Amino acid sequence: MAVTIRTLGRSGIEVSALGMGCWAIGGPWAEGAQPLGWGAVDDEGSVRAVRRALDLGVTLFDTADTYGAGHGERILGRALAGRRDAAVIATKWGYTFDEATRQATGEDASPAYLRRAVRDSLRRLDTDRIDLYQLHLADLPVPRAEALIGTLEDLVADGLVRAYGWSTDRPDRGAAFGHAARHATAVQHTLSVLRDAPELLAVCDKYDLASVNRGPLGMGLLTGKYTTGSTLPRDDVRGIAPGWLEWFRGGRPAPEWLRRVAAVRAALTADGRTPAQGALGWIWARSGRTVPIPGCRTVAQVEENAAALHQGPLAPDQFVEVERQLAALRAAALRDADRPHFPAPTHPTTHP
Repeated sequence: MAVTIRTLGRSGIEVSALGMGCWAIGGPWAEGAQPLGWGAVDDEGSVRAVRRALDLGVTLFDTADTYGAGHGERILGRALAGRRDAAVIATKWGYTFDEATRQATGEDASPAYLRRAVRDSLRRLDTDRIDLYQLHLADLPVPRAEALIGTLEDLVADGLVRAYGWSTDRPDRGAAFGHAARHATAVQHTLSVLRDAPELLAVCDKYDLASVNRGPLGMGLLTGKYTTGSTLPRDDVRGIAPGWLEWFRGGRPAPEWLRRVAAVRAALTADGRTPAQGALGWIWARSGRTVPIPGCRTVAQVEENAAALHQGPLAPDQFVEVERQLAALRAAALRDADRPHFPAPTHPTTHP
């Protein structure tokens, strides 16, 4: 059964049930010697990918001001030129950067920086409003985040922002905005077959928030194209993985996560879907609030992911089988002292 439209939480904004993550199209950027992008990117190819996504019914595009140190927003704005009203733009603020050197320089959670950041993003995106503006500092203490709500409400009143949210894997952070902020409408968090998020989904249910899902394909692991012998280039964030990135180590896919992918592959593809399409179908079956935003930078990736919209959520028996395989794998890990246990959910201090 097709799933094409979902409402972005309590905002009333309608979006496609599938978004396009735009981290990769920002191109290279770094913090010192640590790459934070996905390597070199063809800007013309990125523009074609965004426009093809629109053609196929994808309307939500998620970026951040720091992706490519501003370059990602510029490319997205260029791709949406002449079609802005067909798209819902989500971007983020909180990290600071130098556009000239493409270096991350720190973070700033002050109201003054928020006011400056939103206008800079509007300029780079070449638009007059941001549909979903998200706090990017995942672990910001709740009182400091709540101090920003007044400024965010002013931006809504001024028409510069339609709704806002928090990009965080911490349920208490999501609940803080959901409880206190009138125009808060979404939490962006990790969710995939590899990493469920029941507490955050419960927060979204309680406060009528959208669950915008980053990492729905496990940074590529759930596409099925990586093996234990795969090596990622050193200009790719997965090639020199920072501590918060759990899927890769030493430039290679982490074996324990590849085992988990292998365990669910047959169930995800039982009805003819590709592994990626099955992984997206699992997310839609998991909750009616979910909007996965898989990263894309080529037309082929966009087309494969967009086809999942028409396949819809996994059938109930297929979803149950995925869960059965995951439970069996967890049980086997507990029985086998030599097999690494799956780590508990982490709350990174830095998170693109």
